[in-house]
Amino acid sequence: MTPELRTERIRFRPYRPEDEDAFVGLLRDEEVCRWMGQELIPEADIRTLFRAILTEVYPTRRFDVWGLWHEGAYVGHAEVKKTGNVDGHELVTALAPPYWGRGLGTEVVRGLLRHAAGDLGLKEAYGMVGAENTASLAMCHRLGFRHLRDVVGDDGSVTKMLVISTTDPEPRGG
Repeated sequence: MTPELRTERIRFRPYRPEDEDAFVGLLRDEEVCRWMGQELIPEADIRTLFRAILTEVYPTRRFDVWGLWHEGAYVGHAEVKKTGNVDGHELVTALAPPYWGRGLGTEVVRGLLRHAAGDLGLKEAYGMVGAENTASLAMCHRLGFRHLRDVVGDDGSVTKMLVISTTDPEPRGG
């Protein structure tokens, strides 16, 4: 089972059935979708995805996925998983816009890196960040991520593939 994690301000909790509406709300937000590099997905498809997390991902421990909570409020989503994007594990995060610019993204990524190194034994982790997402790119740079290459989508959009060593005692700056 995906473990519950904690940082100073964030509780990483595996999703529960009652979290479905919060998850749908996050992934139906146009700003969130823009920065995740995806089109706005129909609500029914997001609900199907959420139910698959509960019925397929968690029971088979396919990958770790959490709802993120701050002061009792749902603030976002996080994952550590193998993907086709990289030969390794990718960190995936999405925060709701009201929580941007508060240092919570940095805290979430640090928590994911500790889990990747300590619980999963990973030596490195990857991130995929849209080239226009300057705030997230700056955060990744401060944490010590290195640029590997640009990935150009069919629509001409550019995503930066980043990597970070998880063997450092503590990721850099905030």
